Amino acid sequence: MGDGYAVRAEGLEKRYGEKRALDGFHLDVRQGTVHGLLGPNGAGKTTAVRILSTLVRLDGGRARVAGLDVARQAREVRARIGLTGQYAAVDEVLTGRQNLEMFGRLFHLGGGRARARAAELLEQFDLTDAADRGVGKYSGGMRRRLDLAASMILAPSVLFLDEPTTGLDPRSRGEVWDSVRALVASGTTVLLTTQYLEEAD
Repeated sequence: MGDGYAVRAEGLEKRYGEKRALDGFHLDVRQGTVHGLLGPNGAGKTTAVRILSTLVRLDGGRARVAGLDVARQAREVRARIGLTGQYAAVDEVLTGRQNLEMFGRLFHLGGGRARARAAELLEQFDLTDAADRGVGKYSGGMRRRLDLAASMILAPSVLFLDEPTTGLDPRSRGEVWDSVRALVASGTTVLLTTQYLEEAD
């Protein structure tokens, strides 16, 4: 697997009993780009992302993320990636700032660094004005942007987004894509899944 690629997968296979979720899946994603996996429900998009982000073990083939083997170097891979699932994983009782500080502490940044990183991300994702408001009062787009911010706590080189605009209205979807474009402009490689052709475009 050569240089210049943030993600490379060759012949990935995954079975759940008799069902083949992936059967010889190949993928090459160049560094610093956005790459979309387009397909209907059940096509294997989420399974591929789960394998590449080390959440699920592959049954065949091989894959490298950020130059590391996902099977043999899973811990090192996890230190270099971010992952946002189909539904926001933030705590609606806490404020936006408290959510990001909590994620920072979970990633062992320490109190001062977690607070500083939270402030940076709130600014980057245009959430500073809502930072001390409970997330339960956020719009769908704001909640999703906060979720993206949480996945960027460690400034990953590769970010996996699994159907990041599911359930969002057109305005909120636009806000999420603006955030994604900004991440790529700063050097992050993004691999996303979607069911929507216009989003893949």
